[in-house]
This record gives sequence, C-alpha cells and structure tokens, in this order.
Amino acid sequence: MKLGIVGLPNVGKSTLFNAITNAGAGAANYPFCTIEPNVGMVAVPDPRLERLAQMYHPEKITPAMIEFVDIAGLVRGASKGEGLGNKFLSHIREVDAIVHVVRCFENSDIVHVDGSIDPARDIETINLELILSDLEMVQRRRDKTAKLLKGDKSLQSELDFLDRLYTHLESGQPARSIECNEEESSILSSIALLSLKPVIYACNMSEQDFTGGIDHQKHFQVVEQIAKAEQAGVLPICAELEAQIAGLEPDEKKLFLSELGLQASGLDRLITECYALLGLISYLTAGKPEVRAWTIKKGTKAPQAAGVIHSDFERGFIRAEVVSYEDLIRLGSMAAAKEHGLVRSEGKEYVMQDGDVVLFRFNV
Repeated sequence: MKLGIVGLPNVGKSTLFNAITNAGAGAANYPFCTIEPNVGMVAVPDPRLERLAQMYHPEKITPAMIEFVDIAGLVRGASKGEGLGNKFLSHIREVDAIVHVVRCFENSDIVHVDGSIDPARDIETINLELILSDLEMVQRRRDKTAKLLKGDKSLQSELDFLDRLYTHLESGQPARSIECNEEESSILSSIALLSLKPVIYACNMSEQDFTGGIDHQKHFQVVEQIAKAEQAGVLPICAELEAQIAGLEPDEKKLFLSELGLQASGLDRLITECYALLGLISYLTAGKPEVRAWTIKKGTKAPQAAGVIHSDFERGFIRAEVVSYEDLIRLGSMAAAKEHGLVRSEGKEYVMQDGDVVLFRFNV
C-alpha cells in the first residue's frame, strides 16, 4: 500500500512524515521545502505476529508494510504548472490513497501561503487543482468515445456517463462522490482520476487543542463535515506530538500516550483508518522460517490471496489449509487445532477473512 501525504505548504506534512517514518525529511518554515518526494516504509502494527512468534519461534517476523510518500506542497494553479505543478500531480497518480494534511492550528510564527487559517478554503484549493486536472482527462476520454460512437452505438451510455461526470467535476465535486451503477463504476475506474483516489483528511492540530478534546475544535468540525459530504475519512492528529513520541521505546511510548489519555499513536490510528478506507485486511502465514502478515482486499478469494505471495501459488493452487488466529491461539498449536477439527481445507471459492492463518497447497 502506497500513501501520498499532500497539503498546502507549511501545514505540517513533512513534520508528520518524519514522525511516522523517522526518515528525516526536511521540515522548514518556507514553501517548497519538499521538492522531490521523500519515501519511507512503515511496518503495520499487528500484535498477532508477536503471539504467533511465541508459538513458532521463527527465524524472522515480517509485518505488512506501508509506503508513505511526502509530496511537495501544492499551490493554487498547480494544474496549470504553478509551483511544482504537473510534477506534483504525477506523484499523486502513483499512490493508492491520499493523506491530505489540513492545517487546523494557529501559530503566528509559521507562515500560511494564504495568510490565514481556513481549512475549508485550503481543502478547496487542493481539491480544485486535482479536479481541474481530471477535467482534462475526462474531456480527452469523452472526445475519443464520441469518435468511436459513430461506428459503435453501444457506447452511447458511456458517453452519457462521461458527460454527467464532466458536469459533476465542473461543479467542484471530486470524482469519488459521484453516484454510479456497476457499469459506470467500471468506466470511472478506467480513467485514473486524481479526485477518485480515497482520501483521509488528517487535521493537524496544536497539542493543546488535540489533547483538550476535538468536540470543541471548530476547525476539525469544519473538516469533518467536508469529509462526510465527500465520503472521505477524517483523523485528528498532532504532528508535533507525533514527533515527540517517534523516537521513544515501545514501553515509554505506551506510558506517554497513556498520560495523554490516548489508546494509540497517530500512526496506528492513521493505518487503521487507511485499511478501513481501502477495504483491506491481513491474513497470516506461520512457520519456523517466518511469521508474516500479507495485505489483501476484503473479498479476495484464496487463489488470488496465494498469488500475493507468489504467482506460482495462484497458478498451481490446490487448496488452502485455514485456521482462524483466535482458534489457533486459544488451543496453543496447529496440531491441537487439527484435533478439534478447526483446520479447514478450503477451495478456490473460499473468501479470505482477516486473521486467517493459512498454508497454501499448490503444484506447478
């Protein structure tokens, strides 16, 4: 999974990126501090791996990984080449989802490119640039379809949808918020639109506002309403606080969060939100060589899940031997789970579940 961190200059993107990846990206009080995107890999927290490791004593433990990309600050006019313009937009095209950092903190020492704190305006600025870029894409697709329609009248429904999509975008609405049927959804997903990508709005607050309760934070409430209307995710976060806990040992971090009345770090909450937004789950493999988590989409069938490990696993799939993580831990061993009849032999139509511990049988 590849997540792009975007936002206007000086909203806390790079501070947040540094905190969650410990990658040391530049964070300075001037626009375009980030030019080339910084990239950091982060392990997905999964306590199930540690429990399985205690059972199997593997040579290594491999968690699922998320790639975070810190993309340069966007400015008004980017779709026409302003600031870093098209370069910025090309970086967004490569990610699976967007973490849009929105400034929700007041600080006169940190300049704002538009001179004041206004989350709704800032969101509109970035969304508009993505939508303007998308309008060009849709227009090109529409022109192509209109030409092909002369020889293939069955394309009329596609052209009608493209017209409706263009009008939707032209009204300032992102592609992800348009209502469409299954056929239209297929057309939509084939155009690779920027405003179609899933978005999580990360509301970057001051430590005082963040720990004081978000119910009274007016800027957060504004973003929350926008996210609801767009079918996007929203997450309150304090980049400065994340920076403070980034270098702590696990026990120290847990104590620090507890003192603040928090159950999880911003990174953990962000990953959970991303998994939910993208409809992702993890299945597990366990043995002496390795205990590992694998990320798949909800609804993935066993052969395709096997293909995530290696294409040969999918091509030569025979069956999957599956036990739920909860049953395996409760009984203490795979042998015990088999004795209780809880290790199932599943075929090609089996839909994988979160926490399945699996051994794939294949032959090529």
